[in-house]
Amino acid sequence: MEHADQIQPDFLPQSGQGPIEQVHEGMDVIDASGDKIGTVEMIKMGDPQAATVDSDVPTENWPGPGYRRFFAWNTEPDLPPAIATRLMRTGFIKIDAKGLFAKDRYVAADRIASVSNDAVRLTVNKDDLAKEE
Repeated sequence: MEHADQIQPDFLPQSGQGPIEQVHEGMDVIDASGDKIGTVEMIKMGDPQAATVDSDVPTENWPGPGYRRFFAWNTEPDLPPAIATRLMRTGFIKIDAKGLFAKDRYVAADRIASVSNDAVRLTVNKDDLAKEE
């Protein structure tokens, strides 16, 4: 007979980042007003030590104003540096927006209210989310 202190859990312990740990690609995303605003395209766990999103990109403005896009064309989140840095620190999900011409959106991990039944519920409305550039 097994004792309670000998029972091993069937899952790994969470790292303490909150509901974002339960999110997976393809889940529906529901905003605070109850509207489905898209599906999860990407998940990035937070790194409180992240200095900037440009850490791998040259600091001088060479070869011109578009250097960041040239060197980091596939970086996420695709947002202004101040917002992107905050999201890199807190963690975020990228939402594949509904609609042919709709821009994808990003939501910070601390704006996730809950995750259940294949849906991510947010504490904010769609219009309060950062849009992809």
